[in-house]
Amino acid sequence: MILNVSLIQPDLAWERTEENLPRLENLIREIKAPTDLIILPELFPTGFSMNTQSLAEDMDGPSVQWLKKMASSLSTCITGSIMIKEGDNYFNRLVFMYPTGNFSVYDKRHLFRMGKENEYYKPGNQSVIIELKGWRIKPLICYDLRFPVWSRNRMDYDIIIYVASWPETRVEVWEALLKARAIENQSYVIGVSRIGKDGNNLNHTGESMIFDFRGKQVLRLPANIEATGTFTLNREILNQFRTSFPVHLDADEFRLIN
Repeated sequence: MILNVSLIQPDLAWERTEENLPRLENLIREIKAPTDLIILPELFPTGFSMNTQSLAEDMDGPSVQWLKKMASSLSTCITGSIMIKEGDNYFNRLVFMYPTGNFSVYDKRHLFRMGKENEYYKPGNQSVIIELKGWRIKPLICYDLRFPVWSRNRMDYDIIIYVASWPETRVEVWEALLKARAIENQSYVIGVSRIGKDGNNLNHTGESMIFDFRGKQVLRLPANIEATGTFTLNREILNQFRTSFPVHLDADEFRLIN
């Protein structure tokens, strides 16, 4: 059983959804390989902004509608996070869109207090597992990467995805933690980030990458370049490795407290 995944690494225009959606669509149209899932960065319509009152959309807004259009027209799933308003609350929400128009969501649990994200957004409290073609996928967002308990695999997923807006100043941490999450969870790990400077003058180099369940890097997009890349994940090889090296059987039990 295989799954083809495509990573999109864009240079996002700061707080300009009307520029970013066409730009992302052009990048997506450049993908020539067959793909089952297209992955976009964190807050792909706007960049990592705290301007929630001006920029947040509801679940019928232009960015969710754009995801529906792209998934339907390409007959593939597509995911990334969006600034969403519900009542008086704002969420950094990943939307996983199917070609049918059905979707699943995950709200970012760990809000980046050094960027004051916790002052503008409400944290999520639900872990989500999404199924696609027999694969189980756990979606997470950026700062979640630093928290291994929230990422912990209880053998309930095969792929973990981190959509991110990870800055150049901490890119070594990005790579190290993605690799660590792959090894400790015996899972494919996919990290997708953006390039370019944001409105806070922070530079992002992208360096989106995939690690396999052994911690081997199997795909890496170039630094500082808008790029796409597609890789084929293999479930049979993953299962064989887990059977031959069953670390999960010795894992410690724990309970999450919200």
